[in-house]
Amino acid sequence: MAEYQLTLPKMGESVAEATIIKWVKQPGDTIKMDETVLEIATDKVDSEVPSPVAGKLVKQLFVENDIAQVGQVIAIIETDMNASVETQTPAPESVQTSAPAPEAPKVAEIPGIEQLSTPEQVIAPATDFSSSERFYSPLVKSIAAEEGISLSELDSIKGSGAEGRVTKQDILDYLASRPGRTAPQASKIETPKTESPKAAPAAAPAVSVSGGDEIIEMDRMRKLIADHMVMSKHTSPHVTSFVEADVTNIVQWRERIKKGFEKRENEKITFTPIFIEAVAKAIKDFPMINVSVNGNQIIKKKDINIGMATALPSGNLIVPVIKNADQLNLVGITKSVNDLANRARQNKLQPDEVQNGTFTLTNVGSFGNVMGTPIINQPQVAILAVGAIKKKPAVIETEHGDVIAIRHMMFLSLSYDHRVVDGALGGSFVRKVADYLESWDTNRQA
Repeated sequence: MAEYQLTLPKMGESVAEATIIKWVKQPGDTIKMDETVLEIATDKVDSEVPSPVAGKLVKQLFVENDIAQVGQVIAIIETDMNASVETQTPAPESVQTSAPAPEAPKVAEIPGIEQLSTPEQVIAPATDFSSSERFYSPLVKSIAAEEGISLSELDSIKGSGAEGRVTKQDILDYLASRPGRTAPQASKIETPKTESPKAAPAAAPAVSVSGGDEIIEMDRMRKLIADHMVMSKHTSPHVTSFVEADVTNIVQWRERIKKGFEKRENEKITFTPIFIEAVAKAIKDFPMINVSVNGNQIIKKKDINIGMATALPSGNLIVPVIKNADQLNLVGITKSVNDLANRARQNKLQPDEVQNGTFTLTNVGSFGNVMGTPIINQPQVAILAVGAIKKKPAVIETEHGDVIAIRHMMFLSLSYDHRVVDGALGGSFVRKVADYLESWDTNRQA
């Protein structure tokens, strides 16, 4: 018999840790190869961890709600694997005596800004943070130690991360407004600012509860969505522009080709891939809509990664991302849209499939709404909502004069960050998307 050490798998470049939310297998249970052992949750998505080997679960090294780092051993599985496999993994005794030190998440390098020292370059913190009930990353601990922040003071900082965790930016913002201090020393940089230190949030109004009311606790994903939406409105001054588009040509074209398309590609074609294609084209025309803001810097994105807001059976929302959408043809976009939407509803998305989006599309029309004012998906600067397609009488200009005809009409709503996107850019962009939709070639081959 050999013992195999199951580690927390890598889940995308920017994902460094995950929360254990459920053990599917218990000690003594038999495990088949590729069978799910446990369920985990990152800041973005829930997923399952399968076993790469067959055997019996001997030991769980974490309990539910514990946080594990990528690469950390989370379980021991007894297998019939040969000795070569056993020598490729560290001896289990090392896990029982001392767990490997978690690696700090990589800090994204931003051109023109000197980066924080890595944990190996920073003096180890003298303060004992282990007695706190909150989780702090090694980077946050290092900054707190260098700045002389006590544990009680660190615990008082309001976190903007998942489940209220304190992020690097949270502690830098705190240090900038800390009494008696003008700037954080630990960062060794001047963090660009566009506004004065944040004011304390207003206290939530008291809520009265009567005997017949039902109290429902928010689940983890709903808490994350709530925090993200509040943060977005606090970060970006939102402006929304509206355009009405005549999509009659698209409706008639899709109706004509959809059966043949499904037979040939084994995929159903919806309107979403068509909208995404138009958005990708418009972004190429107006690349300054495909940016993010870092203090006083505007980061112009090279890739066009379009997220599509997807409603889940639970009522929550998730945004899988179609990477490099401008490089895909309509068939490729359709396959990506259908695959991501299906796996999103089955809770089978990988963490890196909901990251690195540069623009988001949401279809409020799928709920019968004609328009909406969506909230920007930070750190992006714009989000487009497409409304329901409705038949309406419309004026059509012809060579023989104006006529009134029944047309398929749809509203487009673009919410954008007015810090960096002015009305001319936002309005021109959404108009360009509508132009691409209205000029659809009805003779186009799918």
